[in-house]
This record gives sequence, structure tokens and C-alpha cells, in this order.
Amino acid sequence: MPAGPSIAAMYRFARRPRWIVSHLIVLVIAVLFIRLGFWQLDRLHYKRDRNTLWRSQMALPVRPVETLLRPGESDATVHADQLRVVTATGTYLPGSQVLVRGRTLNDVPGSWVLAALRLPDGRIVPVVRGWMANDGRYDAVPRGLDPPAGQVTVTGWLRPPEHRGRFGAVIPADGRLTSIARVDVARYGRQMGAPVLPAWVQLRAEQPSTRPAPTPPRPLAPPDPTDQGPHFSYAIQWFSFAAIGLIGYPLILRRKARDEATGSAGGFRGRLDPAGPDPDGPDPHDVREPGDPRLDAVSGAEPVGPGRPASPAP
Repeated sequence: MPAGPSIAAMYRFARRPRWIVSHLIVLVIAVLFIRLGFWQLDRLHYKRDRNTLWRSQMALPVRPVETLLRPGESDATVHADQLRVVTATGTYLPGSQVLVRGRTLNDVPGSWVLAALRLPDGRIVPVVRGWMANDGRYDAVPRGLDPPAGQVTVTGWLRPPEHRGRFGAVIPADGRLTSIARVDVARYGRQMGAPVLPAWVQLRAEQPSTRPAPTPPRPLAPPDPTDQGPHFSYAIQWFSFAAIGLIGYPLILRRKARDEATGSAGGFRGRLDPAGPDPDGPDPHDVREPGDPRLDAVSGAEPVGPGRPASPAP
């Protein structure tokens, strides 16, 4: 019995240009999936570190916000104090409320209601008083959501300002805005025309409380220092996709090599077997009889073709 084809001969097809391109595509996709998996793990570690900071900050004693921050302080200072419970006593500036667009609650589109609380020394504290449903019909805070008049004391969580990302909306630098894309503390302070603290307060309670309104702003949910997000499950998914490719693709190559070796795709021993017949040559068992249309009608000889010399008619 003749020896079977060697491993190198079986996988000779894998060195063809189209297969080399296939190898590279699978490799690049697998590396991308692995990188995405580690990126999700990095996000998970960030969330865990953030939650640890939040828990420690939320456990600190309540302090007046003006004793923690001064206008113009850096974001690093604000982040060091974020999620600490603070108080602020002052009066809301009339006409200071604006909408912060694009804030969903339980998959319902809406906006935050942002107001300016003026401290006794004239500084401004931006306060997010809550959430209201807004499917796009409002570009300004509707009537009936006015903050309480007179002096109030607000209690809430200190939050850092929001900055524009790479693809975020651009807030006009000038003019009076009734809605903004994010809590841009510096831009809001310029609109108020007064020094503004470099952070904002997420309202938890205010005394005296807001008078009854038809649709008062709904308080935002308190920050959750246990939420880690779906990053771990996402990482498992990306690593699984990479494993499927790195394990499944060699199996595809193995099956293709087996088909090449056994000739299952063409019905012959295969061109990988050096002892087998040439699949491009004539069939040695095919006998031409007189009258065969494949014979030349005049001479009775087989047509001359590649690998087929002319032969005399019988």
C-alpha cells in the first residue's frame, strides 16, 4: 500500500495567497478581541477603584461646600472631594434654571434641571435639582418648576464638572443659553456673571422644600458605590470570541487538509499523492471507440491538446 501524503503536503494549500490573507484576518481579529477583553478588565478595575473612593467620601462628615472649594481650583482638587456630602445655604437666582439635555431615566428621555444657588459672599454653586421628562419638546425649563424663593439650605453630593469628549456637542461660548449638553460649570458661571465654584451639587434635600408643582423635578438616584457595570461579562464575551477563532480556525484548516488529501472534493486520490494519477491528464481507463465524437472527424485521431499527442486512427 502506498504511503499517504506528508503533513507538509497536506497543508500545502495553506500557503496559497488567499489562505495567507485568511490567516492574517483571523489573527488580527483574534488580537483585537483579546485587546477589547483587557480593555473591559481595565474599565472594571477603574470602577472598583472609583467605588472604593466613593464609599470613603460618602462616609465623611458633612461640610459646607464653600469650605472645601474655591473658584478656579483644579479638577484634581474637585475629584479628590467628589461624592462627599456637602451643604450650601443661599438663594436661587431668578431665571437661572437651564436644562441639561440628553438625560434618560429608566429608558425615558428627559433632562436635568440646573439652577444657580448664590451664597452670601456672592459666589455661585450650580445645583442639579432633579430630572424631568423631555422628549424634545422643551428647550427651556417649563413653568411650574421654579425653585423655592428666599433663603434655602441644600444638601447633596459634590460632583465634578462635565467636559466635552472627542465627539461631544459644542456649547456656544457666548449668548444666554436655556439648555446645555452637559454641566459645564465654567460656561454656566459666565452666563450667571459671578464667580462659580468648580463643581456642582446633586440635590438630595433642601429646606424649605420646593412648593408643590404640577411636575416637580424628580430627584436623581443617589450614587451607587457598588455598581461595577457589565465590564466583567463583556470581557468574558470578548475572550470567548477570540478563543472560538483561535480554536475553530485550525479545525477548519485540518478539515480542508483532509479533504485535499482524500480527494473528497474531486473524486480522485488527490494531487497531493505523488503516486496517484495526474488529475489534469487523460483517464487511462477511457477507451476511444470509432465514432466517438471526441475523435477528429477527418483523421480519426484524438485532438491535440496539452499533454495529449496526436495518435493515428485505428
